[in-house]
Amino acid sequence: MSDDRPVLAIDPHVHSEGSYDANEPVELILEHASDIGLDGVVVTDHDEIEESLRAAELAPEYGLVGIPGVEVSTAAGHVLALGVTERPERGQTFETTVEGIREQGGVAVVPHPFQRSRHGVRRRNLGACDGIEVYNSMVFTGYRNRRARQFAQRHGYPRFGASDAHSIRNVGRAYTEVALPGVDPGTPASEIPTETVLAALRAGETDIRGKRTPIHRSARQYAKGAARKSAYLLTKRLPYVRPWPASMDSA
Repeated sequence: MSDDRPVLAIDPHVHSEGSYDANEPVELILEHASDIGLDGVVVTDHDEIEESLRAAELAPEYGLVGIPGVEVSTAAGHVLALGVTERPERGQTFETTVEGIREQGGVAVVPHPFQRSRHGVRRRNLGACDGIEVYNSMVFTGYRNRRARQFAQRHGYPRFGASDAHSIRNVGRAYTEVALPGVDPGTPASEIPTETVLAALRAGETDIRGKRTPIHRSARQYAKGAARKSAYLLTKRLPYVRPWPASMDSA
C-alpha cells in the first residue's frame, strides 16, 4: 500500500452481547479497540443489528470510525453485511442476501468459508460477493485460512482479516488494513465518512494483519456456543418455559 494514503486498521467481525454466544457490551468493545490501536470495529451479531447500530453511533466518541453490520444466516451459510442499517432477512438464498446488502450500500463478505461446523458457505454455493474472510483468528489450524486465501486469490475476491471475537480479549487478534485514496493522511478515523471506508473495502484496498487466537480460547468459545444452543433447543420444547437464550429466537 502507498505511504501517501491513510491506512485504517479495522476488525470487521466482532460479537457483542447482542449475540446469543457472546456477552460483551459495545462500550467495552469500543474502548478496548481504541486502547489497542484499532481505528474501527464492526459489531456483527448473529441476525441482530440493534447493538451494532448503537456501536456505530458511539464509535466517534472513542476516536473510531463507525460502521454498523450484522452476521446474516443465509440458506447457504453465514454472510457479513458491513455498512447496513437494516438487518437482512435470515434464511434467504446467498444471492438474494448479497443483493439486499448491496442495495443498502453495504459490503457482503463471506466469513470462515467452507467450514460446515461454523455455517460457512460451501464452495459450490459461493457466488458473487464483495470479499472473502481469508484470515479468521478463531480457527484451530492455519489450513482453513490457507484454503480461503487461495480461493480468494484464484477468483479475484478482496481479502479480509478478522478476529471473530466473542470476548473482549480477542478483539483485534486479526484485522483488515484498508487504504483510503483521496483522503488526507492526517484525518482522524472518527472524521472519515463510513461510505469512504466501505468504498475502499469494496474496491479491495485491503491487507491482512494479526494472529490466531490461542486454541484453548477458541475451544472454550465453541463449547460455550454449543452449550447455549443446546439449552435453547431444550427450553424451546418445554411447556410454560421461555426459551433461553432468548436472542436465539432470531438466530
